[in-house]
Amino acid sequence: MERFEVNILGCGSALPTTRHFLSSQVIRLHEKLYMIDCGEGTQLQFRAMKLRFQRLNHIFISHLHGDHCFGLPGLISTLNLLGRTADLHVYAQPDAKNVFQPLMQYFCKGMTYSVIFHDFNPAANEIIFEDRSLTVSTIPLKHRVPSAGFLLEEKPKSPHIIREMIDFHRIPISQIPAIKGGADFSTADGVLIPNRLLTKPAVPPARYAYCSDTAYSEKIIPIIEGVDVLYHEATFSNADLARAKETCHSSAQQAAMIAKAARVNQLVLGHFSARYPDETVLLNEARTVFPNTVLANEGKVIIA
Repeated sequence: MERFEVNILGCGSALPTTRHFLSSQVIRLHEKLYMIDCGEGTQLQFRAMKLRFQRLNHIFISHLHGDHCFGLPGLISTLNLLGRTADLHVYAQPDAKNVFQPLMQYFCKGMTYSVIFHDFNPAANEIIFEDRSLTVSTIPLKHRVPSAGFLLEEKPKSPHIIREMIDFHRIPISQIPAIKGGADFSTADGVLIPNRLLTKPAVPPARYAYCSDTAYSEKIIPIIEGVDVLYHEATFSNADLARAKETCHSSAQQAAMIAKAARVNQLVLGHFSARYPDETVLLNEARTVFPNTVLANEGKVIIA
């Protein structure tokens, strides 16, 4: 069965530490890879998690702070050295191409592939990407620079065929697509076999929300309502709430308040400040509000 995997490549904040890499995640679905943010060290973690570069075609950049995008030029260069030929699509606010294209022209001469930038409005909630597997929408966030989160929603799956019933009624293979689409089946004797006896419901499609970097904002709640997994920044503890407000970040407790109000299934905390040598303090703080909370960590794989 196909899984909707969230691979954590980095979950630290702006100041690098020996414990955490900077922000980056890879969603794996139907053997396709979709990257969210690309901080320094991303390609090293990509290798460490045994992900395949050739399956990565789409990168979504939340905002233009270095800990979320300084790894992008290096990754683009590496893909060029590997002789990539497929287009690479980068989704970001309009300034991104003005920042990165000069670097590519200087450092990546003789590109073997094209990097295509797609602008989005970080202040809007709208679909910015869609393929056969999923849709990606923006989530307006509250930060010091234009910033957007991302809502990734898996496309609905077809019902599962009950093989024993197909064999019993000797249903031709040519009829399977129609049955998956909801059709009943008539036997040669004119007996109608209801679709509900031939199929069983598919697993509900996964929904995943990524919200980093942002101050506490209840405006995102209707957008992320009921998601299977919410990744929400928890840069600070409540003891440093004044600093969180000053820098437009969230505390772990505030992240949990969002998760509770949005009735999500699971909360994943990330984007940890370097000031906390042990993030357990953040986990405990969040769990007092929303018990089904876990900490992000490099190498962690979360199933949505």
